Amino acid sequence: LMATPRDLDPNELERLIDLSLDARKYSYSPYSKFRVGSAILTEEGEWIQGANVENAAYGGSICAERTAVVKAVSTGHKKFIAVGVATDVNTFIAPCGQCRQFMCEFGKHLRVYLIQPDRSYKKLLLSELLPFSFGPEDLELERNSI
Repeated sequence: LMATPRDLDPNELERLIDLSLDARKYSYSPYSKFRVGSAILTEEGEWIQGANVENAAYGGSICAERTAVVKAVSTGHKKFIAVGVATDVNTFIAPCGQCRQFMCEFGKHLRVYLIQPDRSYKKLLLSELLPFSFGPEDLELERNSI
């Protein structure tokens, strides 16, 4: 399922930043007031945006990153080059643990860009955010009988 790992070219990086910041306007966050926008570049060159959607039953909420992944997968995309994550705060905010695990399903070497409102960013590999992760390849390992 994994895309061939590569860095973004300058035009792709600018588009990732633009779309991630833009996606915040779609956030439905009446409880936390913490808007998050995300954008994904698929291996096919498609751009998919996502925003966090909260729910009065907090467990029913979904983060921007998972929204973007679900939108991508549900339209036939399963190989991702990069994901951007943008908030309204002036610090680098990383995906939550659940989002990290969710994205790991589609490649441990996914480039994750943490984006601030001033367009500054920090690039990390998903494997840096989720070391010693559990993924689809682990389900293929030989099992010892009991």
